[in-house]
Order: sequence, then structure tokens, then C-alpha cells
Amino acid sequence: MHCELLIGGHFFGGPCDQSIGKGVARSPWDASLVGTYAEAGWSEVDAALDAAAEAFLTWRRSPRHERVSMLRRVAALARERSAELVETLTLEVGKPVAWSRGEVARLAMTFDLAADLLTGPAGHVLPVDYDPRGTGVGAVVERFPIGPVLAITPYNWPYNLAAHKIAPALAAGCTVVLKPSSLAALSSLALARLIHEAGCPPGVVNAVVCEPDLAERAALDPRVKVVSFTGSEAVGWRLKELLPRKRVVLELGGDARVLVCQGADLDAVVAKTVAGAFGYAGQVCISVQHVLAEEPVAAELRERLVAATEACATGDPRDESTVCGPLIHAGAADRVQEWVSEAVSGGAGLLAGGRREGHVVWPTLLESVPASSRLACDEVFGPVATFSVFDGFDGMVVAANKASGSIQCGVFTPRLDQARAAFEQLETGAVVVNDVPTLRFDSVPYGGVGRSGWGREGVASAFQEFTEPRAWVVRWD
Repeated sequence: MHCELLIGGHFFGGPCDQSIGKGVARSPWDASLVGTYAEAGWSEVDAALDAAAEAFLTWRRSPRHERVSMLRRVAALARERSAELVETLTLEVGKPVAWSRGEVARLAMTFDLAADLLTGPAGHVLPVDYDPRGTGVGAVVERFPIGPVLAITPYNWPYNLAAHKIAPALAAGCTVVLKPSSLAALSSLALARLIHEAGCPPGVVNAVVCEPDLAERAALDPRVKVVSFTGSEAVGWRLKELLPRKRVVLELGGDARVLVCQGADLDAVVAKTVAGAFGYAGQVCISVQHVLAEEPVAAELRERLVAATEACATGDPRDESTVCGPLIHAGAADRVQEWVSEAVSGGAGLLAGGRREGHVVWPTLLESVPASSRLACDEVFGPVATFSVFDGFDGMVVAANKASGSIQCGVFTPRLDQARAAFEQLETGAVVVNDVPTLRFDSVPYGGVGRSGWGREGVASAFQEFTEPRAWVVRWD
């Protein structure tokens, strides 16, 4: 397959177009050729910015029913073409097919959720007659689109992470330039084509695969009014520093934790933790990296986690049973292997895994990981988890809060008071009770604290990020 850039409602960079560069996508599982794609230079990026700026002038004033209809058509078309979207995703990024199927389903749901935003009131009324001057005065607050959005997305969830930027932006009346990772170019450009074929007006959604320096240049461009970035901390915070006066939304990484309290259902803990830690080779921003266990359950949990880690289905992402597939490329596998070796050299105990073959690192569980090691305090973004034991609930909370950033945290407990205490005390973007932090619902606010992010996604929250409130105060008498 070959995928082209989308600019102003037209496709550029076909297989015979020698004026635009081409990239090659190979499977991280077996290095087989998956397809080719067009690569933008600055002239194509510049044209995409122009198209988005021009389209914004009309799209911002489009009636709600047009936006709702278009968003619904994208959702319907995603469901209709689910099989081909799933195949592309599984082959290109090595996502296990069951996970790919789930991502496509969420892609459709995300566009439907964005459409739902437009079926309620357009604004809200504020009473002002608490002040004598407010007698006979009405005040209404509505939200207005800020302008073109530069959506920068990573490889790991190329459909739904893009949808979390594109769908609420379109609902708000903003236009979009999508700059996806070249590691997921085929999936991302296929999504752009699907949106186009669903009837998206020219220039409202544009998609360009380009080098990072061109994406940075685009972010600095005055035609871009909002930058929504999902990716590494280093790149995200650099963008924030470069753009102190521009709206920036950052969804970054985190080494997520799960706290297991006395009395927790260990069957559920083990099953959910193994899936949450090793599913999709741990290439998830909210993948379980640290298991914190209260002492009374620690021995049994440790034994059961070791057995489940060793039994975790690993290998070919096209196999329906696979949980842990390949890492995206050799460099990623090298990094994971290096971090594990560093921890073991520093005194950590290897409980399970540690084996590597090609881009596949088998699910790995360690204990007694040195606090100074990278595995203890940074995001490994691979199929590795650590195990630690604590005297009580309070000690686990203190340890979890030592993290310099967090997006979500899981807590397994049968006690409502502990669940509430975790919600109040854990310094994180969300607390997930009796499940792992990998559980995410697309309507719920999503984002990190500390170094893990700035701003919030989740469809309604992203809509807020892409709009500004405006008050309308009217004296009726």
C-alpha cells in the first residue's frame, strides 16, 4: 500500500510523484514490507498551514448540524472499514490484533462522543441579579474556537490519539494539521483519507508526515493557534518553552503504578496487571511499570505474578492470543534491555523474563530495583514491571507520590475508605479503583501532573482546550 499527504482536500505524493520524498514502512515483527508513504518538505507543510488557516474562516461558522453529521459519518466509516484499519495497524506498528481491534472501536466512539458535545446547549446562563446593577440584565457564556490546531501524535495509538485531537477540534469549529509519527505514517494517513472520504470539507483536516524540525517550525508559525502534542517529555517541554504565549496541550509519559491492598481480589489483580504491564509490549503511556504490594498479600501476589508473567502470550501480533508483541524497532528493544541490565547490575532481582529475540522482549518482572536506576524513576515504555513490598497503605501512597509525574494510578482494595483516601492523596491525573491505570475511557478527562503533562484531553476536556469562553452581557430593559 502507498499513502499520500492530505493538503487542502487534495492528495499529494503519489507513488509516481518524484517531487515529494517517500518513506518505507516495515513490520517490527518480521521486517516485511508493509507499504510506502509520502514525506513532506516545508513547502507541503506550509501549504497545509495555509489550507487550515483559510478553511478556519468558514468552518468556525459552520452550523452545528453540519459538524455533527460529519463527525457521525467518520465514526460510521471507521466501523465499516474496521478490518482494513486493524490490519494496517497490526502490521505497521506490531500492535496485537485484539488491541488493534479495540483501538479502531475507540476511534469510532471518540468521533461519536465529539458529535454528542454539539447536541446540548451552546452555552450557559449566569445570573447577575445578585448585584442591584444586574436587574434586567442577562449574561450568557459561550465558547468560540481558537483557530487552527497542530496535532502532533506518536506511533503507539495512531488512530485514537489522533482522534482525541481531531474530533473535538472539529466539533469546536477548529481546523487541524495532523503531524503523525513516521513510525505510524500508513495508519495515520489512512485515517486522514477516511476523514476526507467521510465528507470533511477541504482544508479542515490536513495530514503531513515530516521531520521533527519542520514540525517545530510549524508549531512556531503564527497561523497555528493551538499545539496539541502527545509524545516524549523532552520534546513536549521544549515546545512549551518555545511557545510561552501560545495554547499548548501536552500529553507526555509516566511510569504508572498500581497499589495492591490487603483483601484485594488477587485473581483480578494478577490478570489485569499482566495485561496492563505487558500488553502491546508496554508501549502505552499508562502501562503498569510498578506494582506496590501491602505486606500481608505480597508473598502470594509475587508468586502468582511471576507465574502469570512467564505464561503471558508473546510473539506474532497477528495471532489472536498474543498479548505482548514486538517493540517498535531495534533501538527500543535495546533501550529496554539496557535498563533491565542496569537494574540487575545494581542489585535488582530478576523474577521472570529478560529474554530477547529480534524486536521482542519477553515480559519481565523485577524486584528490589535500586532507586537510582532509570527503571525506578523513568518510563521504560516496554514490557517490564517492578515489584515492591510495603508495610501498609500509607507507605504505598508516599512511595507513589515520589514520582515526579503521573497520569493515572491504579488501586486494588475492598475498602471504600482506602479508595477515597487514594483519590484524595495520590498526586496523579486519575485514580482507577480495582483496575489498572491502563484503563482509560475516552469521555473522561485525561492528562498528567508534574512532568507528565500540561492540560487535559478526553473529548470534552480537549474541546475546552481548543476554545475560549466569551461572555455576552445584555441589558433587556
